Amino acid sequence: MQAQIQLTGGDEIAEFTGLWQWLTSERALTGTVRVVRRPTAEDELGGALDTLVLALSSAGAVAALSRALTVWLATRRADVTITVKASGEVKLDARRVKDQDIAPLLRQVLRAPDEH
Repeated sequence: MQAQIQLTGGDEIAEFTGLWQWLTSERALTGTVRVVRRPTAEDELGGALDTLVLALSSAGAVAALSRALTVWLATRRADVTITVKASGEVKLDARRVKDQDIAPLLRQVLRAPDEH
C-alpha cells in the first residue's frame, strides 16, 4: 500500500522538513519515505516540496506511521493540517483533533482496500 501525506499551515517548508525528518527517523519506516515535488509553475524558480509518499508493506509499518503521525501532530505549536491519502483520505488538524481521535482515523484510511 502507498500512503501520501500533504501538509498545509504554519511555516510549510519547515513543517514539511520536520515531518520528513520525523518519519525517516522511525526505524519501522526506514527506506519507505520519499519526497515528491509538484511540477514548477511558470512564475516559480523550482518545484516546491509537496508530498511525502510512503510504501507501507506490512501492518507494522502502518502502525508505525499511525504512531509517528499521532506524536508528531501532538508536538506542533503552529496551526498545521496534514492530509493522509491511501485507501481513503483524512485531514488532521494539529490544533483541532484530539490525540485519542487521530489513531482511529489513521487506521481507517490506512486499511488495505480489501479490509473495508
